[in-house]
Amino acid sequence: MKNKFFSRLLRGAKIHSLLFALAVIAVCVVILSFIWINRNTHVTITTSEQPTLSPTLVESIEQIGEWEFLAIHDEELVDTTHSSFFGDKRLIRIYSGTLRLGINLKEAKEGWIHEHNDSVSVILPPIKLLDEDFIDEAQTKSVLEKGEWDNAAHQAMYNKAYRMMKQRCLTKKNMQTARENAVVQITELLRGMGFKNIKVKK
Repeated sequence: MKNKFFSRLLRGAKIHSLLFALAVIAVCVVILSFIWINRNTHVTITTSEQPTLSPTLVESIEQIGEWEFLAIHDEELVDTTHSSFFGDKRLIRIYSGTLRLGINLKEAKEGWIHEHNDSVSVILPPIKLLDEDFIDEAQTKSVLEKGEWDNAAHQAMYNKAYRMMKQRCLTKKNMQTARENAVVQITELLRGMGFKNIKVKK
C-alpha cells in the first residue's frame, strides 16, 4: 500500500516538474521572440511631400546667372614680318587665354523650366562664350622682336591671336561637351532640391 502511495506521489512530482519545465521553455520562447522581432524591426518614416517649382524657386535658379561648364586654355604663337627699304623686321609673340563656355540663366526664355505632373522639364539657353575678353595680356610673351613696332602692329597681332583662339576652341565638339556638362549639372541641382523626374533638353 505504501509502495503504491509513493509511486503515485513520485509520478505526480514528475508531471509537475515536466509542466514547470514546459512553462519555463514557453516563457523563454516568448521572450526570445520579442527580442528578435524588436531587433529586426526598423521603423521608417516616409513623407510623400513633393517639392513645388514655385516662381520664387525659379527666380532663385535664374539668379545663378552665368554658369560655366567648360574652360579651355589655349596658347597661340603669332609671327609677323615686314620688309622695307631699311631692312626686314620681325615680331613673334605667344598669347595665352582661357575661353569659358556656358550659359546665362538670366537669358532663359519664359517657361524654360516647368512642371508637368511629377516631372520637371528644362530648356536651357544656348551654350556661348561667357567672356569675350579671354586673352590674358599679362601672360603674353615676346619671343622675338626685331625692329621697331608701333601700337597698331601689336594690336593687329593681338587680333590675329584672338581669331586663332576662337577658331581652335569654339569647335562643335567643345560646344557639345559643354552642353552635356550643363545637362548633368542642372539635373544634379534639381535633384538636390528634391525633384526626381527631370528632363533636360540638349
